[in-house]
Parts: sequence; C-alpha cells; structure tokens
Amino acid sequence: MSTDAAALYRLMAWLSPAFPTGGFSYSHGLEYAVEAGLVSDRATAEDWIAGIVRFGAGRGDAQLFALAYRAAEAGDETALMETAELAGALRGTAELALESRAQGQAFIQAVERAWPAPGLARWSAILKAREIAASLPVSVALAAQAHGIALEPALAAFVQSFAANLVSAALRLIPLGQSDGLAILAALEPAVRDAAALGLAATLETLGSAAPVVDWCSMRHETQYTRLFRS
Repeated sequence: MSTDAAALYRLMAWLSPAFPTGGFSYSHGLEYAVEAGLVSDRATAEDWIAGIVRFGAGRGDAQLFALAYRAAEAGDETALMETAELAGALRGTAELALESRAQGQAFIQAVERAWPAPGLARWSAILKAREIAASLPVSVALAAQAHGIALEPALAAFVQSFAANLVSAALRLIPLGQSDGLAILAALEPAVRDAAALGLAATLETLGSAAPVVDWCSMRHETQYTRLFRS
C-alpha cells in the first residue's frame, strides 16, 4: 500500500474543506444545539463534538469506512453492498441521511473526474446498478483503496476531517475565534484517534453508534425557523 507523498497529497486534497462535497453547508444538528443552548462556548462545543466523534457518526462512520475498504480490497461485492446499504440506513434522521449521502455522491463524482482509477469506476458502476447511493465514509474508503492508500492513515484522516468540519460549523454558529477552534481541534485528537482505532476493529456484528440527543437536535433542526445549514 502507498504511504508516500502521493498518497498524502491525495488525502489532503480529498479531505480539504475546499474539496467540492458541500461539507460547509452541514452542521450535523449542531445548529439546533446552539439554538437550544446546549452548545454555547468553547468548552461545550468541545464536549459536544467529542461526543459525536466517540459515540455518534464519528464512531459509526469510522466502522463503515473500514468495512467498506476491506470489502473492496478483498473484491467482496456482497460484503461491500451490505456495508453500503447499512451506511445509508444507519442514520437517525432524514437530514443526517442527506448530509452523508449528498456528500458521498459529490465526493465520488469529483474523484472520478480528477483522479480516475479502474477499481473506483468498477465499484461506482456496481453501486449505481444496484441503486445504492454511496454515503461519505463508503465513498472515501473506495477511493482510498482504489488508489492504494493504506487503510489506517486514510481512516484517521477521514475521522479528523469529520471533526474539523464540525469545529468549522461551531466557529460560525456560536461564534468562536480561530484560536478557540484550534484549541478544540487539538483537544479532539484523542477522540479522533480512538474512533479510528475502533473503526479498524469493526465487524458487521459490532457496527453501531449511540448519540440520541444529536439525532433529536437534527429532527428539531428540520423545522427550525432560521437556518444557516442543511442539517
């Protein structure tokens, strides 16, 4: 597997906030959490995001990423389709499903145009034939595997980018300064590392997450009167 500068370059490009997935338009329910007073400053933002990474979508998506990567690596179409379907189903709300599905589709289309790879094109075609919309963790995992990027660094980078996007949303919503944002990112390092490690150990039997208050905030966000974000 490639761990050289080319692999690092692609990970940085694909998981950059500038990559055209529209990630900036989603808050993962954080917008309502701020509205409800559950998140109001640096400390509460750090706790909230760490909880999502450790117990919510950070944890769940890390598991889905690793399962999709290994299925693609083994050429196991059945396992990959099962993982992709679960990735779409294991969302607590319509907005959270849209968040992952829309970003996943945008990601895989952008990578196919700029960094084509036969393996990625094959899996993308199979998903389309099965009418399965690849969620973000599945799409990034397939791209990384098709380009020969090792699972462990790819997964760690993916979880970090998920956390960083939530920090960016917090900066705009609370609001916080850039120094606070950097401090939160630094504090999230153990949570990101733990979620990635859990993902590496995942099986279909251990797959799962639990962040019910985040799901509640997402449901409330669907009818929130004034909104900046789509989730």
